[in-house]
Amino acid sequence: MHVNYDIITNLVKENSMVLDLGSGDGTLLKLLKAKKNVKGKGIEINQNSVILSIQNGVSTIQGNIDEGLKQFNNQEYDYAILNSTLQSTEKPDYVIKEMLRVGKKVVISFPNFGYWKLRFYLLFKGKMPKTKRLPFEWYDTPNIHLLTINDFFEFAKKNNIKIIKSIYSTNGKIKNNLFIKIFTSFFAEEAIFVLTKSD
Repeated sequence: MHVNYDIITNLVKENSMVLDLGSGDGTLLKLLKAKKNVKGKGIEINQNSVILSIQNGVSTIQGNIDEGLKQFNNQEYDYAILNSTLQSTEKPDYVIKEMLRVGKKVVISFPNFGYWKLRFYLLFKGKMPKTKRLPFEWYDTPNIHLLTINDFFEFAKKNNIKIIKSIYSTNGKIKNNLFIKIFTSFFAEEAIFVLTKSD
């Protein structure tokens, strides 16, 4: 499920402190260390992934981000990153607020459930959609809070969260043309947001 490594790497400044939530096997942090000379830590709930991450040379602790980030100080990291994991958290609103507390900037990506292929799948087949990005059956999916780009904009506005940058991609390629920007929730498969607390 984890994608957008190159896109996220380009968003992070060199020599930053990075906290990667739901870090999997540590691939993103390893890439950030190699390309941007970051220092950082991963948090991952799956024990096997934690072991793989440590074997990859990435400092990782096992933890459940739905329980918060109490072990970290306010604004301790330059970036808190949640890549393709938001939709599988139990308390996404709490997770985002905790990220904004510990990170000066927050990078979040998620699959857009408003993507046209998913809409048409549901409309014509009458079943929960399955794609390469969402390959699970309804009964075994780890995704429990599916959302659209419009949902996220509404959430940010209600919670006084400032969106610094938004990037939309399909098949891992950034979509920049005006048509896609106007109809993002329909044509973008994936969304990446950079956030901060509003002043």
